[in-house]
Amino acid sequence: MDDAIRINTPVTSEELKMLKAGDRVLISGVIYTGRDAAHKRLVELIQKGRGLPVDLNGQIIYYVGPAPAKPGYAAGPAGPTTSGRMDSYTIPLLEKGLKGMIGKGTRSREVIEAMKKYGAVYFGAVGGAAALIARSIKKVEVVAFEDLGTEAIHRFYVENFPAIVIIDSEGNNLYETEPPKYRRG
Repeated sequence: MDDAIRINTPVTSEELKMLKAGDRVLISGVIYTGRDAAHKRLVELIQKGRGLPVDLNGQIIYYVGPAPAKPGYAAGPAGPTTSGRMDSYTIPLLEKGLKGMIGKGTRSREVIEAMKKYGAVYFGAVGGAAALIARSIKKVEVVAFEDLGTEAIHRFYVENFPAIVIIDSEGNNLYETEPPKYRRG
C-alpha cells in the first residue's frame, strides 16, 4: 500500500478531516479491541457515571476477538467483526472522545450522524485477511474485562495496520457511493 496515508494514534478530529471515504491508510500506535460484551460494559459504566478502564479520547477501537497467537507472533488471526452489532453502544463512546472504529459492514444512520458531530471515522478491515492483519500487531495486552476471554478489551500496539476509510467524518460512505458504479443499466 505504497500510496496509503499513514496515521498514528491517538488521532484528532482535525487529522481525520483530511481522510476521505476510499482512502487507504496504515495505522500505527495503540488501538483497542472491543466487541459486543465489552461495549455493553463500557456503556453501563458511562450510564452509572463511573470512569472507563481506558481513556478513549482520540483512540480507535477495532471490533475483533483475536485468536490465540502462534509462536513468533503477538496475536493470532485478527479479522474484523460485523460493526452493526456495536451500533447501539457507539454513540456514548463517541461522546467520550472515541475517534475511530475498525470493522466490517454497514453502520446505522444514527451512528453516522454522531460520527459527523464528533469528527470520527469508520475504517474497514478486510474480512478473510485475518492472518495478514495479525502481522501488523506487534504487542497485545488485556486491559479490561479479562473474564470475557477473547472479547476482553485488548491494547494492540500496531505498525502499519492496513485499513480503508469506509465512512469519513463528513458522512461520505463507500457502501452508498460505490455500488451504483457497478450496477448494470
